[in-house]
Amino acid sequence: MDCKQREDFTMAKPVYKRVLLKVSGEALAGDKHSGLDFEVIGQVCDVLKECLDMGVQVGLVIGGGNFWRGAKNSGGKMERTRADHMGMLATVMNCLAVADVCEQKGIPVRVQTAIEMRAIAEPYIRSRAIRHLEKGRVVIFGAGTGNPFFSTDTAAVLRAAEIGADVILLAKNVDGVYNADPVKDPTAVKYDSISYDDVLAQHLMVMDSTATSLSMDNHIPVLLFALKDPRNIIRALCGENVGTIVKE
Repeated sequence: MDCKQREDFTMAKPVYKRVLLKVSGEALAGDKHSGLDFEVIGQVCDVLKECLDMGVQVGLVIGGGNFWRGAKNSGGKMERTRADHMGMLATVMNCLAVADVCEQKGIPVRVQTAIEMRAIAEPYIRSRAIRHLEKGRVVIFGAGTGNPFFSTDTAAVLRAAEIGADVILLAKNVDGVYNADPVKDPTAVKYDSISYDDVLAQHLMVMDSTATSLSMDNHIPVLLFALKDPRNIIRALCGENVGTIVKE
């Protein structure tokens, strides 16, 4: 039972006021593994509405791996910079899809992109993004950092630092951080909590090392959990034991 459904007198409240939610593109594809699963997107947007109703300010960064994964998809046959630019455009497609479903559900939302494309979204301006958050709007950040060679995980940490987020909620296809690949090693153990230093030293696949170092330098905790149950977002907001938290 999550915090909003509890009926006791000590009803849990969100432990964070402003969060940056990072959703992988693959998670939005659901079981199809590519493209968009609008049932999954609808479930995520329903949870976003609950977050706003609880008084939590939400920034959202979305990956693009359900369409294109930059250099990984090009197989070395494209110049890295151009391949990454295609990846940034893939994130914008996802942002527009999520924004559209949000609007259908009456959720106030704005899309801001790191690369200017004013016909379809606002350019990223930090002060404007914070103003949107303060007015109770979900702000979706597209096009990564706007630079090649940086992942959308790094973009999530960068935006979290810029908007002063209390935590980064990393919603992926895995339910936490393990000491080994749980798909390949059935004896792999999941951590409830782990330090940035241990993640870097053990080369654990939470985020890439650039994103992990940036979150460590800016003292922003990262909570990784599975999006398979979108209500994990609410549980994470309320401080329940879900996934793995990476902190100092």
